[in-house]
Amino acid sequence: MMRLVGFFSVLIVFAGINSCQSDEEIKRERYITEGILVYKNNCANCHQKKGEGLAALYPPIAGSDYLADKKSVICLIRYGQRGAIVVNGKPYNRIMPAQAQLSDLEVAELVTYIYNEWGGETKVTGVKAVTPVLDQCKK
Repeated sequence: MMRLVGFFSVLIVFAGINSCQSDEEIKRERYITEGILVYKNNCANCHQKKGEGLAALYPPIAGSDYLADKKSVICLIRYGQRGAIVVNGKPYNRIMPAQAQLSDLEVAELVTYIYNEWGGETKVTGVKAVTPVLDQCKK
C-alpha cells in the first residue's frame, strides 16, 4: 500500500510540474520533438546526428556561423543549395538537395529544433514566421 501511495505522490508531482508550463513552453517542446524527427529523417545522414557535419563534405550545423542568418537557413532547407559556401571559415561545395516535401510547419519545427539545439535560442520559430520567408525565397 505504501508503494502505491508513493507512486501516486510522484505522479501528482509530475502532473503539477507539467501544469506549471506555459502554453509557449509546451508548444516549444512539441516543435522540438517533431523537429528532431524531421532532422533525423532528412538531415542527419549528411550533417550527422549531433550536427557536426562530415569532414570536408558537409558543413556542421552545431556551432555554425551560418546560423546567424535564419532567413537564409529557412530558404536553404526548402530550396536547397548549389555552389560553394563557407561555414566557420571552411569551404564546402556539395549540393544540398531541396526539401520541398516538407510542409511549412515541418520547416518551422526543424528550424526550432536546430536553433534551440545548436543556435543558442530558447524559443519557437513558428509557422507564422516561416511561411512569409518561404514565400519570399520563391521570388
